[in-house]
Amino acid sequence: QVQLVESGGGLVQAGGSLRLSCAASGRSISSSAMGWFRQAPGKAREFVATINWSGGSTYYADSVKGRFTISRDNARNTIYLQMNSLKPEDTAVYYCALSRRPSHTTMRVAATPMSYDYWGQGTQVTVSS
Repeated sequence: QVQLVESGGGLVQAGGSLRLSCAASGRSISSSAMGWFRQAPGKAREFVATINWSGGSTYYADSVKGRFTISRDNARNTIYLQMNSLKPEDTAVYYCALSRRPSHTTMRVAATPMSYDYWGQGTQVTVSS
């Protein structure tokens, strides 16, 4: 049984930083593309970032480009999302996702929730102004 557990969320002031982690169990992530999505109250789930199996390819949503960095440690079966220069509009529940595919061919595919097969329960990030 595959489980993804996010951690590292919390309350931070605008301009601050947080580092989210997503630890996987029940399956090695070493051959899987991984992603981060977020969902704010009353809004649809939206793509944040994705990373291919090796970490050699990443995609980011325009809204977070230059501020967020996705990374992975296959030996630890964990991925990360370093979030800097946080803004109130970054407030959301952040979800980790795992794909059975090693990589996604296009940004459009990578940004689609249906491209991922397993999801975590989410971690709340709240950015105060």
